[in-house]
Amino acid sequence: MSRYEREFGTDWEALDKDEATDRAYAIGVAERLGEYNREELEAIYAEMNSAYHKSMVELAYDEGRNEAKEAAETTSADRDALWADLVNGEKTYIDESDVPTGGRDGLPSALDSSELLDKQSIDSTDAVDKPDFLDR
Repeated sequence: MSRYEREFGTDWEALDKDEATDRAYAIGVAERLGEYNREELEAIYAEMNSAYHKSMVELAYDEGRNEAKEAAETTSADRDALWADLVNGEKTYIDESDVPTGGRDGLPSALDSSELLDKQSIDSTDAVDKPDFLDR
């Protein structure tokens, strides 16, 4: 029995779009981990009654495959841990070469809030003063 079958089961009678996308994502993850379940994916896809919902199922499946591939490449976690983190948890795997490194706390200098505070005094009332051209 595959991870997907243990976690979700395959004896459903009807699915809403949220359940369908969750299952499609899990099937994508499972496929990258070496467990194929195309019949279940096709059944989920057939259950959707609009092109929009079908495309959401496809996107969820692709996202599951992509995230599982990225996680497998960037960590040394075993397949069960990857499954648990991606399908059951909230853990996100980030490639360290993609993390910004400039400025304070890795933020680009344009977004560094301390620089914004230095440019304008906190007690300044210039923004609410009467414009100079009205003082004639």
